[in-house]
Amino acid sequence: MTNINDQHVNYQRIQKAIYYLNQNQEVQPSLSDIAQYVGVSDFHLQRIFSDWAGVSPKQFLQYLTKEKAKEKLRNHSVMDAALSCGLSGSSRLHDLMISYECVTPGEYKSWGKGLLIHYGVHRSPFGFCFIATTKRGICKLAFFDEESEQHPFMKELIDEWPNAVIQENEADTYTLVQHIFDKDYSSSSNLNMLLKGSPFQIKVWEALLKIPKGSIVSYQNVANEIGDSNASRAVASAIAKNRIGYLIPCHRVIRSTGALSNYRWGSDRKAALIGWEECNLLPL
Repeated sequence: MTNINDQHVNYQRIQKAIYYLNQNQEVQPSLSDIAQYVGVSDFHLQRIFSDWAGVSPKQFLQYLTKEKAKEKLRNHSVMDAALSCGLSGSSRLHDLMISYECVTPGEYKSWGKGLLIHYGVHRSPFGFCFIATTKRGICKLAFFDEESEQHPFMKELIDEWPNAVIQENEADTYTLVQHIFDKDYSSSSNLNMLLKGSPFQIKVWEALLKIPKGSIVSYQNVANEIGDSNASRAVASAIAKNRIGYLIPCHRVIRSTGALSNYRWGSDRKAALIGWEECNLLPL
């Protein structure tokens, strides 16, 4: 087992590697370039970086490149965005975006164009809920305590779907909320959801859907379920980015110590969701 001193030294090395990657992303440095800067062998950097971050240095560089490309695509052509990120051309950017965002650069640039989103705010068994839906399925479900707290979720929706037509329609969304939180809530399993995320995130969210109601698992259990036992930290990150509360049941995942851990919509609400599901499974 790695001791505390080794962990401290490895963290300093990882911090140095991430700094180098951030500063040199545009030149697409090789593993050898990064290792030389950090002062370790290629093999050692690959191992400690993957253990610490859950991804390899190359995958982390691809993430940085993808994020910069997304920023550039807002105001530049696909080719210009690719070249400014250090890629050789639009085809490499196309492959990168397909791998990490499940959309082409062109689709990302116009993401949401022509899409009609209806949203509404309603009472639920767990406080107020903000829900947004399209013809393709629910794209957002968030919880909050005071009606005045809905504004950040509206901003999130606009940021997530900047070119969509977004309209309030509480008549439609009320029916949806009633269906989701009806006592026979098992029927909600046939609801469609419109997911927007990387292939890894979607893989994690799909694994969450397999957790039975009333059950709880650890982040490590989810990592094992997706076939990557070393990815518990990356799993936690993907779970934290879940935009569709309750229906994608991230509340059923806790730390291996038994602690509830953080929850995007509040740890008290997480405990209430777990308890409510357990009670609803008890025979009358």
